[in-house]
Amino acid sequence: MIEFKTIKWKNLLSTGNNFTEVNLNGHERTLIVGENGSGKSTILDALCFSLFSKPFRKINKSQLVNTVNCGDCKVELEFRIGKIEWKVVRGIKPNVFEIYKNGTLLDQSSATNDQQKWLEQNVLKMNYKSFTQIVVLGSSTFVPFMQLSAPGRRDVIEDILDIRIFSTMNLILKERIKVNKEEVFDVENAMSLLKDKVTVQKTLIEDLRKQSQSNVSHWNENIESLKQQIAKAEEEIELDMREVDSLTFELSEGEDPTERIQNLRDFKVKFNSKIKDLTKEIKFFKGNASCPTCHQDIKFDLRDNMVSTDEDKVSKLNEALDKIAKEHKLLDKDLTERNEISTLIKESQIKIKQSLSDINWKTKKIKEIEKEIESIKTDDGSVDKEKDKLLKIIQQGREKEILRKEVINKREDLKMVSEFLKDGGVKSSIIRKYLPVMNDLINKYLQKLEFYVNFNLDDMFNETIKSRFRDEFSYASFSEGEKMRIDLALLFTWREIAKLKNSVNTNILILDEIFDSSLDNNGTQDFMKILYNITDGNNVFVISHKGEQIVDKFDNVIEFTKYKNFSKPKQYDGTTSELATSL
Repeated sequence: MIEFKTIKWKNLLSTGNNFTEVNLNGHERTLIVGENGSGKSTILDALCFSLFSKPFRKINKSQLVNTVNCGDCKVELEFRIGKIEWKVVRGIKPNVFEIYKNGTLLDQSSATNDQQKWLEQNVLKMNYKSFTQIVVLGSSTFVPFMQLSAPGRRDVIEDILDIRIFSTMNLILKERIKVNKEEVFDVENAMSLLKDKVTVQKTLIEDLRKQSQSNVSHWNENIESLKQQIAKAEEEIELDMREVDSLTFELSEGEDPTERIQNLRDFKVKFNSKIKDLTKEIKFFKGNASCPTCHQDIKFDLRDNMVSTDEDKVSKLNEALDKIAKEHKLLDKDLTERNEISTLIKESQIKIKQSLSDINWKTKKIKEIEKEIESIKTDDGSVDKEKDKLLKIIQQGREKEILRKEVINKREDLKMVSEFLKDGGVKSSIIRKYLPVMNDLINKYLQKLEFYVNFNLDDMFNETIKSRFRDEFSYASFSEGEKMRIDLALLFTWREIAKLKNSVNTNILILDEIFDSSLDNNGTQDFMKILYNITDGNNVFVISHKGEQIVDKFDNVIEFTKYKNFSKPKQYDGTTSELATSL
């Protein structure tokens, strides 16, 4: 169990240079009150930032820094897991991320992302999504379980049931399958090579038995054939290189029209813009006998002269545009031809590269054959000696066959494990095992909240909701108050399941403004009954700006107020009478 002890923060949102500290395990039921904007919900952002390096609300991390002091934003969270005391320090401007174990700062040589991953997987054993589903409920920026996508719902359940390890194992398995595939490929290639060696060795033995040089002649013919092929390839390379040189020279002789084309495009835009302006001016003088601004008459001669001059300019500009169009067409043709030449050059270069590669391979082949011929010529002709070589090759083949069977069997085993680790495998089996328990708990809490429906989640986490009269509903069809009852029931269910599975268990529960809008008086009373039942060993924090209605239900109250634009907390520890009076 994670027992959160204290959290303190400064220069976070509306908090100033002095630390605001909250005891997280001092009281069973704590009410946090204050006007809107007073900073009462800041504790949620502080918790999420300290644990997961992100705020609870949908804001950028940089927006957490107090805009007045503009720096030294810091959050310190202390908690206990078993007998180990942990402390996480997180800061912005400067950036700080420190993890203390029993007072000792852990090694910070690893990357921040790796440290964060280690904290979530090895210490907290939960991520941001599962934390918000079992610890927090009610904020307007929070996405309840029922509003998550199917994959999002599955992620939450997998975290709560502590079965995400199977997803991690599946990733490792995929890498091993990849390695195994390479192993199979290598051993099969090796076996193919050994088969070729056996064939060659048998042929050699047969040749030795016949005391014939036909095999050597055959190899020599192969060499001659390869040499002819190489010569032909070299001729083709020579021709291709000449073609490349010729085309390259052709390109260098001409001028690249790209820049000129762009200039023509710019001129076309400018000329069209000028024609547009002149057309407007012509239209003005043709349609106006007087100035619309000063209302003075425009002389007819002046109007006629302006229209004539502008029309002449338009005519000349159109002529220029025609010339531009003609030149543009010629340049486009030239550019197309140059691109075609470039394509031919590239194709020839690729062909040359392929030919060189082919020549290189055939040259190596010739050397191998020559080596084999030399071996035949220098051999003493002992058939027994070559038989021994053959037996060794055959033995190598048998060993490779055994290895091949092993890697293929390993492949089948990996495939079997892969099927086991898929979403439809062991994870689904575990989820199906817990689904009846989940559904029973959800319906138990719904009844306690006097919401009498039959709620059922299937193994794809789709809901079926039926009334007493068997009418079917969906989560989206209910009112906000009814949705809140479902969200509350799910929250308490996830906490029970997490505790039962011992995967994620914490002492704190934070409810943000659930009394302020969605729950009516009856719902509030029903919820307070549940709250009293779950406080054993838990520390419940309720955030509300309507504390006067429920203040008498809590043994500790923290009131946040704004003073000179900074949030200030005031704690009414042990008694709420003073605050009740003020409220």
